[in-house]
Amino acid sequence: MKRQEESLAGWSFIWWLFKFFGLPITFPWLIYHFFDIIQLKRKRAALTSKVVMITGASSGLGEALAHIFYSCGCRIILVARRKEELERVKNDLMSTHQTVPTHPPIIVSLDLTNINNLKDEVIKAISIHGRIDVLINNAGISYRGEVINTNVDVDIKVMVLNYFSQIALSKIVLPFMMEQQSGHIVGISSVQGRIAIPFRSAYAASKHALQAWYDTARAELSDKNIKFTIVNPGYIKTSLSLNALTGNGQIYGLMDKTTESGYQPEYVAECILKSVLKQEKELTIAPFSPRCAIVLRTLFPSLFFWIMQKRAQKLAKDN
Repeated sequence: MKRQEESLAGWSFIWWLFKFFGLPITFPWLIYHFFDIIQLKRKRAALTSKVVMITGASSGLGEALAHIFYSCGCRIILVARRKEELERVKNDLMSTHQTVPTHPPIIVSLDLTNINNLKDEVIKAISIHGRIDVLINNAGISYRGEVINTNVDVDIKVMVLNYFSQIALSKIVLPFMMEQQSGHIVGISSVQGRIAIPFRSAYAASKHALQAWYDTARAELSDKNIKFTIVNPGYIKTSLSLNALTGNGQIYGLMDKTTESGYQPEYVAECILKSVLKQEKELTIAPFSPRCAIVLRTLFPSLFFWIMQKRAQKLAKDN
C-alpha cells in the first residue's frame, strides 16, 4: 500500500512538472510545427515549373536531388560527364513520376573541369527554358592521402572540380538570375568545409574555399534577390570514397566504413529541398560528434588541434 502511495506521489509530481514546464513549451512548438508544415507545402507547390540545374546528377546525391525536385514539378537540367548514366536517370525520373506535370529532363553531358568550354554549353541548356531558377552545384571528388606524399597535381585536380568548376558555373548562371531578379545557388560542401581532419587535406581545402566563396557572394549580392545556400553534409552512402583520389592520383577504390554507414542520399536530398524552400543560408546535416567538433574548433581551437593530432597518430598506426 505504501509503495502504491509513493508511486502515485511520484507520478503526481511528474504530472505537475509537465503542466508547469512542459505544456508552455509543447503547445507553442506544436503550433509552430503545424504552420511550418503548411508553409512548406505552399512553397513546395510554388516550385512547379521552376528550372533547376543539378551537377553530378548521374548518381548518388545528385540523382536523389533530381528525383526530389522533379517530383515537385520542376523542369530539371541534368549535368554530368557520363551521358549514358544521365539517360538512365532521365528515364527513371519520367517512369517513376508519371503523374507529375513537368517537362522531360534536359541532359547536358559536360566535363566541368574543362572550365574554358563551360559557357557555351551551359548557355545552350539554359536557353531551352529561357531562365534558371535554382543551380545545385553537387559535382565533386574526394581524396585520401598524406600531405607529404600527395602530388601537387592531385591537389590541383581536386580543387578544380570541387571549387573552381563550381564558381565558374555559378558565374555563368548569375547574369541570368540578375536579369530575372531572382535565383538560388546551392553549393554542396561538406562538414570538412568547416573542420579539417587528417588524411583529407586536398578535399578539406577545396571545401573550405567553397565555404568562403559562398559567404562572400551571399553578402555582395544580398540586394539582388539571389539566395546562396551552402550545405555541409556528413558521410553519405554513395560511391564518393570508391572514386576518391589517392596521393599519387590513383583511384582509392574502397568503401569506407564511415561512408557505408552514412546517410541515405534520399534523406539528404529531402533536407536540401527543405533548406531551399526556407531559403536557409547554411545547412549542416551531421550527427552530434561532427557538430560538436565544429563548435570545438571555434571556441576551443587548441583542444580541437590536440584531438586531431591524436586521431592522425591512431590512423597512421592502424594503416
